[in-house]
Amino acid sequence: MSVAVPGKAVFRSRAGLRSEPPVCAAGMHWSIVALAVLALAGCGKGDPVEPAPMRLAEPVALAWDASGKPAGHVLADEQRLHRGNGEEPQTLDPHRANGVPTANILRDLFEGLTTTAPDGRLVPGAAGRWDISRDGMVYTFYLRETGTWSNGDPLTADDFVFSFRRSVDPATASAAARILMPVENAQAILAGEQPPEALGIEALNERTVQIRLDDPTPYFLGLLTHASTYPVHSPSLAEFGDDFVRPGKLVSNGAFRLVDWQPRSRIVLERNPHYHAANRVILDQVVFYPIEDENTEFQRFRAGDLHWTDQVPSNQFRWLNRNLPQALSVSPWVGTYFLGFNLTREPFKDNLALRQALTLAVDREILTEKVTHFGEIPTFNLIPAGLPDYVPPDPEYAEWTQLEREQRALELYQQAGYSPDRPLEVDFRYNTSENHRKIAVAISAMWKQVLGVRTRLINEEFRVFLQNRSLKRRTQVYRAGWIGDYQDAFTFLELFHSQHGRNDAGYAHSRYDRLLEQISHERIPARRRNLMVEAERMLLADQVILPVYTYVTKRLVSPLLKGWEPNVMDFHPSRQMYFVKSRAEALDEQANSENKDEASSGDDAKAQSKVEGEDA
Repeated sequence: MSVAVPGKAVFRSRAGLRSEPPVCAAGMHWSIVALAVLALAGCGKGDPVEPAPMRLAEPVALAWDASGKPAGHVLADEQRLHRGNGEEPQTLDPHRANGVPTANILRDLFEGLTTTAPDGRLVPGAAGRWDISRDGMVYTFYLRETGTWSNGDPLTADDFVFSFRRSVDPATASAAARILMPVENAQAILAGEQPPEALGIEALNERTVQIRLDDPTPYFLGLLTHASTYPVHSPSLAEFGDDFVRPGKLVSNGAFRLVDWQPRSRIVLERNPHYHAANRVILDQVVFYPIEDENTEFQRFRAGDLHWTDQVPSNQFRWLNRNLPQALSVSPWVGTYFLGFNLTREPFKDNLALRQALTLAVDREILTEKVTHFGEIPTFNLIPAGLPDYVPPDPEYAEWTQLEREQRALELYQQAGYSPDRPLEVDFRYNTSENHRKIAVAISAMWKQVLGVRTRLINEEFRVFLQNRSLKRRTQVYRAGWIGDYQDAFTFLELFHSQHGRNDAGYAHSRYDRLLEQISHERIPARRRNLMVEAERMLLADQVILPVYTYVTKRLVSPLLKGWEPNVMDFHPSRQMYFVKSRAEALDEQANSENKDEASSGDDAKAQSKVEGEDA
């Protein structure tokens, strides 16, 4: 796993998944793959395009005032942050939103009962404190007395009651409503068996919210940082309907408010003066840019148009590590990159052998060493290592050599009814991204080399891509990934419940659903852990997905931007950030100040001489 340290990116890679390192040489076993990888990332010849060197401004040393805020003399005059943010949001309705890029914006606009510190720790949010009953079944939250909406309306307990009910209401069609499954009666409401008013949440008074759970849930406070639990302003929703999320209409309770949204161009937020901690927010404005192409984002960072990138081009790793170590941040992330199989239609419906063959034919070591570059860890599991109280169960073939996996893949491919004379022809969909394209090209080359598969690569704009995945009418193989909503293995397992809104594979197995229900109700940690291991083993045995690697975050950040820290959840609310002056700027100000002082001293001396002359 890669770890981020100030001023430098440090990388470690995992070995042992293949008997010897891959080589790039014509005529070798991996000739087709080697050519594909050579075209994508080079093979011992450096990056395909070497950007011109560049230098970034060096920040001044930090200093603090008596209240713990950055001292005024170190802060930059302009506090406007320009953030690259991947894909265009589908909506800014927190109960209907999907995807990490949208979540980044929603964390600035809204605040749940709990939130996170820069290092990812849970801290009070809209609730200043809370009590938990001894049996872990009842949570009582006390809202801040200064809590208000961005229009000045008071933020009340009834706002959270309304919003939780709306989020879990089937009519809302929230893809993330299952986040609230631990809450009393949520499961029955989602199934349409009870009304939303039956949800286990109530307002004890104007500032006190009480939530009752069906079973103790150790990670429940972490769930409350998710957008599906954010409050929405019911009067705005009643007046504007679905348009309540548009600029001029959206009323939110976070550190920033929405002032402009130009689709496919930018989303502009400004500091919310009604936020309960507005005096601690230093940035005046945040601009999010939906830039899907990593190379474009990289060039805009180089030009000074961006202070924060969502990604970096994988083929520029060497150049970045050599030229911009002070801006390059690479750190562990609780997530897995995988491919999904559409199990509701041919060719993968009822064809386990075919899914297994494609899984075994992929050399993850090649992908992470020659294509992605940034310390991603090859994996055969859905759930990444490192989560509390959970060790993923490696399948048997994880210990095989890659050659052994390929030989077994060919046998399974033939069992599935395919051969060189009757090759599989399959669509592989991915959303617009140069990094995704490179991975798709390399994987399709591996399938071609090992099995003779003919792959049609289909690049789609993010909204269309998500829609096709959800409808399951066109997809066959598709790029996917999951970043944990909270630090517990269940956030990955529940994704494949038959009723989950993001179960784009269409996996439906009554035994698996029962396992998830058992996990939800189990109170003994050891038994719960064993049930989760059994559930992951079942997913892997049914080969619902093709795991590729464990994520790392990788981005460029201006050295002048402070107040943020790498963390495994990759939560970085803008309210915590601020710009400091560059050393050059500080030196110029110091020189100007000294010149003014000298000029002032000279004027004083002249005045004194004149007075003395008059006295004489």
